[in-house]
Amino acid sequence: MAKPASDPKIVVSENGPYLVTGGVPLRVQTITPNQERLSWEWTEGREFPGAAAYALCRCGQSKNKPFCDQSHVRVGFRGTETATRRPYARQAQTLDGPTLELQDAEELCAFARFCDPGGKVWSLIERTDDPATRALVIREANHCPGGRLVVTDKPTGEVLEPTLPASIGLVEDPVARCSGPLWVRGSIPIVSENGKPYEIRNRVALCRCGASSNMPFCNGSHASIKFQDGLK
Repeated sequence: MAKPASDPKIVVSENGPYLVTGGVPLRVQTITPNQERLSWEWTEGREFPGAAAYALCRCGQSKNKPFCDQSHVRVGFRGTETATRRPYARQAQTLDGPTLELQDAEELCAFARFCDPGGKVWSLIERTDDPATRALVIREANHCPGGRLVVTDKPTGEVLEPTLPASIGLVEDPVARCSGPLWVRGSIPIVSENGKPYEIRNRVALCRCGASSNMPFCNGSHASIKFQDGLK
């Protein structure tokens, strides 16, 4: 995957698209299930030609997805930002396990369901004195695109999260029969329409179906409305 040309940034325009600068790579990322049809792996797909700047559809109505074609004007899209400004640490509930702590900010759920295979992560955290279970908890948390789940090693206090490249994934979810959010990776700054930055995080999911009640972040609404981007 190509590297960003310069410092990347995403600006949430007023009732309009996401304005992406810095040559951020853009590629389809498909949720691939295991034999039980549970979310298990991310599979990279189509890569879009690199550009120094581009505008990504936020209303879900563009005929040129994932890019904006000004449909937000035609449909009268209202994308008022409603997400809290509280930092993640103040949003999240902490669950304590033998060797790990699990932080969970439920409002950031992007309905990718990586928290389910092998047992739900909220139950598994209680058995992290077992090495295999501990590894599964770390895996499930780190596959969460919205950054809802974060694990910390109790003995060291280290957040167990891989460094992700600055890039944007266009999520596809064949099991749920829908297209998902923008998976923003690698601590790309996201700036509100009023110029105020959101907390910088290694991974977040931005709504691109236009239906989230937690704008600009995904809250899983794409699954209930069966959003389709036509990129499969």
